[in-house]
Amino acid sequence: MPTSSPTSPCLRSPLDQLADLALWEAELTADPIAVESTLMGRLAAVPDRRSTCGRRHRLAVILTLTACATLVIGSDSVAAIWQWATRTSQDVLQRLGAYRDPLTGRYLVPSERAFRRVLADLDADALDTAISGYVADVLRHDAPVPQIPDTPGPAEREQRRAASRRLTHPAPDGLLPGAALDGKACRGARTGDGGRVFLVAAISHEHGVILGQCQVADKKGEGPAARALLPHLQVAAMVLTLDALHTTKATARLITQHLGSHYVLILKGNQSLARAAAHALLTGPDADWTETTAIDDDHGHGRIERRTIRTAPTDDGLFPGARQVFRLRRDVGDLDGAWTSKEIVFGITSLPAETAGPVHLNHYERAHWTVENRLHWVRDVTFREDNSQLRTGTAPRALAAFRNLAISTIRLAGRANIAHARRDLLDHDAAFAVYGI
Repeated sequence: MPTSSPTSPCLRSPLDQLADLALWEAELTADPIAVESTLMGRLAAVPDRRSTCGRRHRLAVILTLTACATLVIGSDSVAAIWQWATRTSQDVLQRLGAYRDPLTGRYLVPSERAFRRVLADLDADALDTAISGYVADVLRHDAPVPQIPDTPGPAEREQRRAASRRLTHPAPDGLLPGAALDGKACRGARTGDGGRVFLVAAISHEHGVILGQCQVADKKGEGPAARALLPHLQVAAMVLTLDALHTTKATARLITQHLGSHYVLILKGNQSLARAAAHALLTGPDADWTETTAIDDDHGHGRIERRTIRTAPTDDGLFPGARQVFRLRRDVGDLDGAWTSKEIVFGITSLPAETAGPVHLNHYERAHWTVENRLHWVRDVTFREDNSQLRTGTAPRALAAFRNLAISTIRLAGRANIAHARRDLLDHDAAFAVYGI
């Protein structure tokens, strides 16, 4: 740390005082960040768009404070993030490499206005790349697994339910890693021209962590945005599940021919010919399909559900890279056994029968709802994203990216209940320790 400091300024000339201040500023700038944090290393790669004139606070410091604040319950707005950051201890600020006031010797937290300016003018693609890179580092064991202190006593309900479900509904053998991809509108936020902020994200089936995110101008651009996002994700040899909006030949070719992955797609009105062909291939009484049929029963939330899937082989003549078509029937009923609704959908996959039978396809299709249940719902309800009315620049997307980071971090730590884990991080030091700070 720098040892020089301006002493007895009243006894020295203004020129000497300015010289001392300039020397101390240079020493502070030359100081390396004292903490080795994988997340901070990733965030340091985000380019700083601010003018160098008058810049005091490192961009990585502001982004790291935002990331840690978003982990904690209640830090769901820029004002809340700044308020949380102002209570950061001097020791932590020193480890972060925060700006040190040359007159008082204290490390300073950026102002609320500084947080707003930075978040509103970020390279949002670079921020998403840094965050997804950190998640990938943890999954590859290149970075420590986050640790979140747990409340003493019995495990909370969601944690017990998650453990019980793994025992009652184990994944079938030979399952390939998968990811679900879908778009979400941040309903309270608006772009500069008054349009909605619409984000497309990919989430891991197994871990529930967000693998990447990008922004599109409106919902009509979701398909091209998804195709732009996929090459930036590490999805080789994975199974990608997408809804009917993404069932296009361009997406199928990208996944199978360029990414070396597999797809599971739903066939609806936008692919009427392929859907009609699948319907014809899968028509017949149940007795004719016993060898290629799987049934999965489940109950919860006051209802029972039966998912029956049958499969048939196909080839590239139906769809690029296609190897199977399937028909999925969902029956929902009351706990007394009376069925109340039925839905039948058709789909197509590049997975051959020897790699994925009907049991596997049933699992992949069910796992696709991870994107709704474990991402969109959590951001809407736990993080109150749709209540946010941020409209300035990249701020809406930036905060969505930090929410993705918080969700991924908590899941990587092995916690099932996001809200419960956030309440366990009310202590400032515990929140910083999650990222090794």
